[in-house]
Amino acid sequence: MTETRLPLSRDRILTAALTLADEEGLAALSMRKVAARLSVEAMSLYNHIGNKADILSGITDLVAGEIELPTPDFDWKGQMKARSLSAHRVLMRHSWAAAQFQQPGLPGPNMMTYLDATLGCLIAVGFTPAQADHARNTIDNHVYGFTLQRLTRPTRTREIARLAKKELKEISKSAYPSLYRRTEDLANATTPEVDDFDFGLDLILDGLDAMTRR
Repeated sequence: MTETRLPLSRDRILTAALTLADEEGLAALSMRKVAARLSVEAMSLYNHIGNKADILSGITDLVAGEIELPTPDFDWKGQMKARSLSAHRVLMRHSWAAAQFQQPGLPGPNMMTYLDATLGCLIAVGFTPAQADHARNTIDNHVYGFTLQRLTRPTRTREIARLAKKELKEISKSAYPSLYRRTEDLANATTPEVDDFDFGLDLILDGLDAMTRR
């Protein structure tokens, strides 16, 4: 019995490319490797995809489509917090994507929907379009920056303590007393600290809330 092969399409190519990027990183992403995953020749991809850059923008837009969208609501802070937490979770799943979200260029349809919904939520509570965009950018700087740090720095208490003990030997207690004290706290920690993603996000949202009350 002959096996029926699904027809090649842009969606199938991007789905395969997304899986490849998640598993092996962007350095491994190539037309040849994506084609191999689909059991086709690399040249056949060009009937649906322009080039590797087209694949990269396409899979970045797929990731944007996974993020929970905010809606205009009286509880706009709750909407923006849920949206930001969702973005953080999604970007942690796709560890290569946080850096790609910050690249210049015209975004894809999912990203434009995501940006439009965010601006709409903020404009609905009284921010001007310019203020809404500045607010969105400030929130996203926190989301992307925190995510990149979480992906590159140790997160387990034992690992953090081990690294802090090593760094403590290189810090002068007399020259940098506050830095020494903080590093000493981390070196002696036995339980995890409270996740500071919410801490930073709440500071931003509370500051924006104060703007709406003025």
